[in-house]
Amino acid sequence: MITKREFPAQRLFSTTLGPRALTVETGKLAELAGGACLVRYGETVVLVTATASPTPRQGIDYFPLSVDFEERLYSVGRIPGSFLRREGRPSEKAVLASRLIDRPIRPLFPSDMRNDVAIMATVLSMEPDCAPEIPAMIGASVALSISDIPWGGPIAGVAAGLVDGRCVISPTAAQREQSTLSLVVAGTKEKVVMIEAGAREVPEDAMFDTIMAAHEEIKKLVVFIEEIKAAVGREKFEYARASFDGELYEELKAAVLDRLRACLDTDDKNIREERLKALRAELTEEYAARYPEVESSLGDVLYKLQKHVVRRWLLDENKRVDGRGLMDIRPLSAEVALFPRAHGSGLFSRGQTQVLTVATLGTISDQQKLDNIFDSETKRFMHHYNFPSYSVGEARPSRGPGRREIGHGALAERALEPVIPSEEEFPYCIRLVSEVLSSNGSTSQGSVCGSTLALMDAGVPIKAPVAGISCGLVTEGDRWLTFVDIQGVEDFYGDMDFKVAGTKAGVTAIQMDLKTDGLTPEIIRSALTITRDARYNILDEVMAPCIAKPREELSPYAPKMIQTTIDPEKIREVIGKGGSVIQKITAETGTKIDIEDDGRIFISAPNRDDCERALKIIEAIVLDPKIGDLFYGRVTRLMTFGVFVEFAPGKEGMIHISKLAPHRVAKVEDVVSIGDMTWVKVVEIDEKGRINLSRKDAMAELARQGGQQPAART
Repeated sequence: MITKREFPAQRLFSTTLGPRALTVETGKLAELAGGACLVRYGETVVLVTATASPTPRQGIDYFPLSVDFEERLYSVGRIPGSFLRREGRPSEKAVLASRLIDRPIRPLFPSDMRNDVAIMATVLSMEPDCAPEIPAMIGASVALSISDIPWGGPIAGVAAGLVDGRCVISPTAAQREQSTLSLVVAGTKEKVVMIEAGAREVPEDAMFDTIMAAHEEIKKLVVFIEEIKAAVGREKFEYARASFDGELYEELKAAVLDRLRACLDTDDKNIREERLKALRAELTEEYAARYPEVESSLGDVLYKLQKHVVRRWLLDENKRVDGRGLMDIRPLSAEVALFPRAHGSGLFSRGQTQVLTVATLGTISDQQKLDNIFDSETKRFMHHYNFPSYSVGEARPSRGPGRREIGHGALAERALEPVIPSEEEFPYCIRLVSEVLSSNGSTSQGSVCGSTLALMDAGVPIKAPVAGISCGLVTEGDRWLTFVDIQGVEDFYGDMDFKVAGTKAGVTAIQMDLKTDGLTPEIIRSALTITRDARYNILDEVMAPCIAKPREELSPYAPKMIQTTIDPEKIREVIGKGGSVIQKITAETGTKIDIEDDGRIFISAPNRDDCERALKIIEAIVLDPKIGDLFYGRVTRLMTFGVFVEFAPGKEGMIHISKLAPHRVAKVEDVVSIGDMTWVKVVEIDEKGRINLSRKDAMAELARQGGQQPAART
């Protein structure tokens, strides 16, 4: 006997987000997960689950959280393009969406919890007007809130844009195209916990106002999630807190704080680490007798002591470990044209952070092809970021880019994209690769500066130079302090890394990483102001003296490019049967030709003369000949009544025997042979489009012009 299953725990909750309804369903799907919900926003549907391991992981000193944003191509009615026809590794957009969810929820977990927590957001259906990242973030907050997992939320997130100077919450796909700002904000009812933005040179005041408007919408969503938690939430489990030797901490705090200050008080990361290494060895030997577990406990204890010293210096003395003032930037330098064969290169150094970017220009066919659930199918501008282990003095094998590298590369790409010329202005595919040679804080913003230098060195006509800088924060109760250009130790022990990139006209990108429970409006405004001032300083004092504007000429090793547009109906004539015509053109001219469906044609070659030759041939092919036009063509066939001449690739006309010469011709062979080149004039085009030519009239026309070759026809 079969009985129909009921779902007595199923609940439906609804609210609005911007102009649309947002629905959260619980109690039906993924019942064995710690917490699960189905979020519907328009026709976008995301299943989000949160699950924790019952016991803590041993031997680690961090909280093991994983967030996975799972793209499913069935959500947009597509079959994967891979050989296996199934989804492979996450796309770059999926990795960025995972990071977008991770950053606002991570600071709200207990710092001493070591149970694995896994968040999975699976996109089941996607409507282009309702991007899935925000429903996934809201779903993660709901799943954690109703689960038994200890967590200090809820949070909520919204997307916002600026269309005609007006803030739009949850913009549609069409509005996103028009918007000068792509902003995602996450927060609690009281504070902002995450900001991610890409912008077209938006002023700081407009950016701040939009962040605050987004936070007002967030407050309503947090109340909504709290109502769901009150209705179906479970009691949080008790977790085993990670051990910490408080007795050793207090003893060392009293005994070695001055020695620790002396170790930290230097602007050289290598010296600092050598001093700390020596101190740790001394303390291990000194305290081993009284504390048998000192070897395993000392790492956590020294971490907390260093954090105490750095924060007390900042809060009580306005002192930084390297002796700088709060608004001082480390020593800067910039160089370009480092390698003869590279199309463009730039080296940017800020203190002991050093980033080398190399620019490569390619043809339009070199653009990246994307296979994901989002709208874009190709990408013409790419920025890749590499972080080798030697940059931090470690010896680890390279295993390709991880989530951090992908995230930092995307941040710099977002910062630079607004100044990249359009395909019509500059018909090249552009790839930047930033190699972090040395890392002591804010390498992503160093890569923005190095990439700007490389673009200008390559001759890319960017709209304006872009620079990036980061802002740090330390808080204590109601006290807070912001400072510019954080180095590694300040990032490690501080509360925030607020990265801002932009031009002199405005902000192009923001990414905020936070370790505390959120930011007040005053902190956000301070961060925007001090990063703006620092950005201006970098642009004016360091980058402009190195290279003030893009070079007039491209590298001799960069492909030369010509772009033209033809009637799409003529594409088949340029390609020819089985590609015969275009293959002939490329073989004769040594060019590479890319043809788009809308009739745009991109011609590239090592030198411009070859591009020009190919362009003239294409122009001749697509030209609709008119009576009176002159062409210089090749004899292809001999007949008793006349000859056929290919006057343009793929186009033939006939010269009647009577039109071969000014005198009577007995046999066509008396005048021309197959393969001869000759001038012809169009004298007739019949109703079927057949073209009749005259060699006799062409010679007469040339004689009237003094024997000079007409400029328009070759």
